[in-house]
Amino acid sequence: MRSGPPYPEIRQLQHRGQWLALVVIAVVLVQVATSMTTNERFHWDIVFSWFVSPRILKGLLNTLQLTIVSMVVGIVLGVVLAVMRGSANRVLGGVAWVYIWLFRGTPVFVQLLLWGSFSALYPTIDVGLPFFQPLVSVSANDVITPYMAAILGLGLNEAAYMAEIVRGGIAAVDSGQEEAARALGMPHLLVLQRIILPQALRVVVPPTSNELIGMLKTSSMVSVLAYPDLLYSAQLIYTDNYQVIPLLITASLWYLLVSSLLSVGQYALERNLARSDRDRPEKGEDQ
Repeated sequence: MRSGPPYPEIRQLQHRGQWLALVVIAVVLVQVATSMTTNERFHWDIVFSWFVSPRILKGLLNTLQLTIVSMVVGIVLGVVLAVMRGSANRVLGGVAWVYIWLFRGTPVFVQLLLWGSFSALYPTIDVGLPFFQPLVSVSANDVITPYMAAILGLGLNEAAYMAEIVRGGIAAVDSGQEEAARALGMPHLLVLQRIILPQALRVVVPPTSNELIGMLKTSSMVSVLAYPDLLYSAQLIYTDNYQVIPLLITASLWYLLVSSLLSVGQYALERNLARSDRDRPEKGEDQ
């Protein structure tokens, strides 16, 4: 049988197919771009007139802050849940499993609505022993503000997904390293802190970057809580001037721009991690 590169005829067909696909895609893109630029109903002048307005920029800053804080909550709590899932204590493992099952199994939009309606269930938040007079009692509306409800809804939901990501990273670390460390007398928590988690980062970081980009877009759901994020700020503006589509495009362009910047950062980070893996000596090279 003949082995090696494809026949010249096959290569020519592949080459023609690539050019044909390129031409079709180019025609479609030109048609879409022409339609969007010539259709006066898009009102591009209104889109860009509001693009850097103070109200939109304030909403953008609120969105960025909400995204970062929610991701920090999700990552920290996710690491704790992942450690609990891997614990030999069945009670801790069961609690973590129920948490992940509950928050992954219900829509984040519903969770946001429930946190926003928290005061309807508990008008006051009481701190104290059961069946005794509470030591501290505060109004739920003073504690669960729209901002706090957004943090709780997004952060607690994200923790369930981060727990599974971190657990997968921990499982990817060679178990022999933990056994060797335990043989040297290192306690379990110190082994996690010094050996397991640092190596798990190589597996955890790429999907965590994807979660950050997803969190940016998911944060638009907090508009249901009347929190002045980017989308809600746009909604307040088009409620006054009735320019719904241009303001939605303005918000979408900002989401697209920030997501693109985060994607560039993610690409650079993954390349750096891949380069460090390539530069790391193989087993036996340093012997």
